[in-house]
Amino acid sequence: MGPATVTARRMTGVRATAALFGLLLILLGLFATATPALAAEDDPYRISGNVQLDGEPLEGVALTIDGPGGEQEVETDAEGQWRVGVPERGETYVVTLDEDTLPEGIAVVDAEGADDTPNVKEVEMGQGGRVTVNFFIGEGERNVTSFFDQLIQRIIQGLSFGLMLALAAIGLSLVYGTTGISNFAHGEMVTFGAIAAFFLVGPASLALPWWLGYPFAVILSAVLGFVLDAILWRPLRRRRVGVVQLMIVSIGLSLALRYTFQLFIGGGTLQLPFSAEAKIPLFGAVELSVIDMVSLAISIIVIVGFALWLTRSRMGKATRAISDNPSLAAASGIDVDSVVRVVWIVAGGLAGLAGILYAYYRPGIKWDMGAQILLLMFAAVVLGGLGTAYGALVGAIIVGLLVEVSSLWIPADLKYASALFILIVILLFRPQGILGRRERIG
Repeated sequence: MGPATVTARRMTGVRATAALFGLLLILLGLFATATPALAAEDDPYRISGNVQLDGEPLEGVALTIDGPGGEQEVETDAEGQWRVGVPERGETYVVTLDEDTLPEGIAVVDAEGADDTPNVKEVEMGQGGRVTVNFFIGEGERNVTSFFDQLIQRIIQGLSFGLMLALAAIGLSLVYGTTGISNFAHGEMVTFGAIAAFFLVGPASLALPWWLGYPFAVILSAVLGFVLDAILWRPLRRRRVGVVQLMIVSIGLSLALRYTFQLFIGGGTLQLPFSAEAKIPLFGAVELSVIDMVSLAISIIVIVGFALWLTRSRMGKATRAISDNPSLAAASGIDVDSVVRVVWIVAGGLAGLAGILYAYYRPGIKWDMGAQILLLMFAAVVLGGLGTAYGALVGAIIVGLLVEVSSLWIPADLKYASALFILIVILLFRPQGILGRRERIG
């Protein structure tokens, strides 16, 4: 059996694994992005209201209700009434009236003129299980933001989201490059970082100062990566378990961790301190809170520091060598197990930091928040090039920009699909990804 035959068989196995990997990604996307439709008749609690102008009902006015259970859309009926069912009490829901569906020259006006967004109201579902939301409708001018200003705002938001996504995607890419594991439990490592931060700095828990609690949460996330490698992944590697079996194990681990989180924190949304900080006008329509600006700065500093570690340190160079060729790296005297252990620690720490930043971006902490962006993390890794840390960075920024900017043209519910569509298009012309290397067959 010649070398060409062995290489061809190896590439055939790689293709089969890649095909299965793609199928699992599609199935995960269907389950992770699906939002259950809520009907007023099926849920025990209800939010309702009337939309009238001078006592006359307004029909066909669109409203959006966002909160636990997902986002719902409803229109007023012939009597100007609307209602939706919601699943939980003691939670906050955001009701937004779409002013574009109001008659010409009519707008939502605040009685005191103190609110910049009178068409958006937050309500809390009390113990009674019924909440009524009314809007003041009258003649007025609507504040219209130009398309260019909206585009700039979306680009900045997309950059912030992309850098946060890159922190998680880099760790995912490193793990794949050094071990070949497609870790579907990486989303839960992101969730763990946010939950750990909440229990450390939350007012109802240890209430540590943020400058102490957040670094400690990142450390705990790094410890989680080390523990998972020590008790699960390293024994499986030593038994030479195949990559497909490892992928299935990671899916099972993902489900186990996800529902463990739900057991501890419930199905509601938890908030970190300072999550309600006011936005500061910067230029044009661009508004960022102090938390937003700090998140951007932290993401950039950490990514630059990681790049220096990867290119300048001895351990970083060994990590790149193992990603390129594990067998050759081992033959050169590199302790592969030690490097892989460090990779899991770094991946856990980066995922934990990404979870904290994502909790402010959403905003809020939920038991399945990591699973909601897992498909985007994989998209960033595949788009940039499998196993390349810099490729994951480039792919994450592209995905973040596409997700935010595309919402100017398509409904918000479909904005994640735009990133996956671009992923498919790019892979059709460059199958190895943007920074991936083309492999020789035969």
